[in-house]
Amino acid sequence: MPAIRSAALRGFRSTVHRLGGDPDAIAVRAGLAPEALDRDDVPVDDLAVARALEVAARALACPDLGLRIAARQGPATLGPLVLAIRNAPSAAAAVRCASRYVFLQSRTMSVALAEDGDGDPDVLALRFEVAAGQAVSAQGLDLGLGLAHRAVETLAGADYGLVSVDLPHRPLAPIARYEDFFGAPVRVRRPAALLRVPRELTTEALNGADEALLRPALTFLSAPTDAVADDGVVGRVRTALRRSLGAGSSEISVVARALLVHPRTLQRHLAAERTSFALILDDVRRDAAYRYLTTTDLPIQQIAALVGLARQSALTRCARRWWNATPSRLREIHRDVVQG
Repeated sequence: MPAIRSAALRGFRSTVHRLGGDPDAIAVRAGLAPEALDRDDVPVDDLAVARALEVAARALACPDLGLRIAARQGPATLGPLVLAIRNAPSAAAAVRCASRYVFLQSRTMSVALAEDGDGDPDVLALRFEVAAGQAVSAQGLDLGLGLAHRAVETLAGADYGLVSVDLPHRPLAPIARYEDFFGAPVRVRRPAALLRVPRELTTEALNGADEALLRPALTFLSAPTDAVADDGVVGRVRTALRRSLGAGSSEISVVARALLVHPRTLQRHLAAERTSFALILDDVRRDAAYRYLTTTDLPIQQIAALVGLARQSALTRCARRWWNATPSRLREIHRDVVQG
């Protein structure tokens, strides 16, 4: 069963090309559809991803492949989760958010803060794990740790004080390559894959964090989409749209890829259930807009972007059609009702 978003492979194609390889051929050999290399929301098998990394590293004689791909990734790889992480009040809160919602990216991956295994009271460990019994590869762990490091750099600054890095495997490339990438000492054959960070970092406010954006982001992530995920084709389309709305493309071709069907096949299934992709998208967009307008104080222009509309004027037109009122007027009506 697909367990990882294909966003995990962002940068794979360009990295393999630079090394003189054929990314499509390597993807096929590993059991991946080549299109997964160009899209973020194609569900892919964790074993196939691990195999693609290992096959490419061996075929191209590139032991630091995972680090190279991580260098081409960033927090945007995390999709909808990135909005909540970027606006968390502290690094610790960002990690707690990632730990809670990382399943939206991968059913097999986990990340958590833990006390330092060396007993240093001034250090905490950012621990990266793959669920027991699931596919794991040294290249995959290098990629995961590299992405975690780059995400922390983005949130807390490039010089965030990384103490050291622990690898559970023998180094694939010279230690100097790892230490150049992480900018800190690297220890190998350790009990777990982790970044050791200053304890004080986890309590510091993050640059640019905005609580007004955090609340709707958490509301979005907490939406009970899984409850309807298997409720026919319509339910699955709703689930896919709720997760991608405002964080990526809401086109039928993207949703069809996420559901592993051809767009025309999806259209036929929806027609059989007497609906269409456009009608479902409109419903999901309306529900999200209502939630943001009545439960947050976000600017209307920001809400337009969060529901996948290019301009505030587009949201105003939709609001008149949905509720016969402008977004501002809907807020006023809701406020009057709540205040009695």
